[in-house]
Amino acid sequence: MMYMWLALMVALLVIEGVTAGLYTVWFAIGAMVSALCAAAGLPDAAQIAVFLVVSVMLLLFLRPAARKIIPLRGTAKTNADRVFERTGVVTEAIDNITAKGAVYVDGKTWTARSYTGEPIPVDTPVSVNMIEGVKLIVSVIERESAPEPAPFAAANPSAPPVYEPGDTADYL
Repeated sequence: MMYMWLALMVALLVIEGVTAGLYTVWFAIGAMVSALCAAAGLPDAAQIAVFLVVSVMLLLFLRPAARKIIPLRGTAKTNADRVFERTGVVTEAIDNITAKGAVYVDGKTWTARSYTGEPIPVDTPVSVNMIEGVKLIVSVIERESAPEPAPFAAANPSAPPVYEPGDTADYL
């Protein structure tokens, strides 16, 4: 029975290596513990009970901690994930009717289409709304009217007064 547990352990480790879901590794450890029980001469029923108890306990208690430490496959961000909801600049005028347009986002140039269907001119700031295939669906970032800059003296109360020609102020 010990060789059956060792074979099961190897098979489970191979499955874990292929899937990397952090599920079967715990059962592989349970199989290893059961192989040690078999080598110690425990009956088959006890080996099966040890396998089940050890495997389920490891799965329930260690998998959550291991997931925090070991990133699972498929969790790495792709280029598409990185640009979602980012801002960029139109580098080729976007026109959905002629299927033309490009934006520069996050260090790369992407094919783009307008979210509203309206043409977007070059050098317009845009934000990425969606990703369809290899195309970014973007919308124009509305520029808010910027307030007039405050005069130097108003922005810097400790600044010396500025005298204009014709002021009758005492210069001394």
